[in-house]
Amino acid sequence: MKFAHLADCHLDGWRQPELNALNLQSFQKTVSICIKEKVDFILIAGDLFDSSYPSIDTLKEAFKEFRRLSEVKIPVFLIAGSHDYSASGKTFLDVLEKSGFCKNVHQYEERNGFIFLQPTICKNVAIYGYPGKKSGLEVDEIERIKLQDSPGLFKILMLHTTIKSAVPNPKIKSVDDSKLPQVNYLALGHLHINYSKNGKVYPGPIFPNNLSELEELKGGSFYIFDNGKIDKREVKIKEVLVINYETNNALNATDELLNVLVKENLNDKIVIIKISGVIEQGKTSDINFGKIETFAKKSGAWVVLKNTSRLQLSEPELQLDTIDTEDIESEVIKKFESTNQSKFNKLISPLIKVLQLEKIDDEKSAIFEERLLNETKKIIGI
Repeated sequence: MKFAHLADCHLDGWRQPELNALNLQSFQKTVSICIKEKVDFILIAGDLFDSSYPSIDTLKEAFKEFRRLSEVKIPVFLIAGSHDYSASGKTFLDVLEKSGFCKNVHQYEERNGFIFLQPTICKNVAIYGYPGKKSGLEVDEIERIKLQDSPGLFKILMLHTTIKSAVPNPKIKSVDDSKLPQVNYLALGHLHINYSKNGKVYPGPIFPNNLSELEELKGGSFYIFDNGKIDKREVKIKEVLVINYETNNALNATDELLNVLVKENLNDKIVIIKISGVIEQGKTSDINFGKIETFAKKSGAWVVLKNTSRLQLSEPELQLDTIDTEDIESEVIKKFESTNQSKFNKLISPLIKVLQLEKIDDEKSAIFEERLLNETKKIIGI
């Protein structure tokens, strides 16, 4: 038995046309590898699309790839993820399925407080699935699932969620996978990480889904299960070049960055310019990013992205003698509350504390973002 496991394709997920094109090309390359490898079937563990209603152009291109697989008789089994899931139950995954290009394996019935998943049978394999939902709402439901028995068959469970063994952080809402039904292969999606342990696999995205992932992952990936051997396959279309530049003078930053770029080979690369520092002269708008991008494009760059999240303006010296309290933050909050009466004012202080959370050493960006989101939800009460 040989099958491919991919997830988090997020087709149509980039605003930049160049990166949307690369995302699609990564999906096309993945399909080509699966056809060349002659896999028996393909699993897509959620988030095929970045939304439940992708653009028509993206749908057309996706349908072409599914048609290619259909022509060589490679079936595709999938579940919805937190992005392409729809509470109404109507998504373009249904259109794909009704066209005969794939099978959504989310089949279940509820009995006695449990969710019994029913299998989709493919040769000697029983495939079960449960979709991801917005805001991790699937977690509590997944811990109630049981499998309809399929004796003698190789069992695969597809989930789009966070499992504790992959993210051993008690602050992140996750599924206790030690309590999940026993299967031969747990095909996971949702976390954009490469993780393969004891038959539990996150394949990572086929293409990075945001700027931090582009910096960290540099490309996409998926896995192939071949008679018990689980192999990672990388999907890389373009090289990623990250240029780190630190400055305290916005007035000469443009020329200095141009001098840095002229020394680099930018040809056909995704160029990420990370600017950091505390500006003491000039202001951020003095950095001519248009001129920098034009130069990089003329030098052959595929696309130019900038990251200024660590670029700050120098704080003016505070006149502390005009403030009657040592706690400036509390003073500002009190003044705001006195002029803006609201029942939500009580959330201000705890939300500020949550937003001051920092990444733990070696913590993945996607995991940190989810931890931050979960802590915020607890405060808001959702």
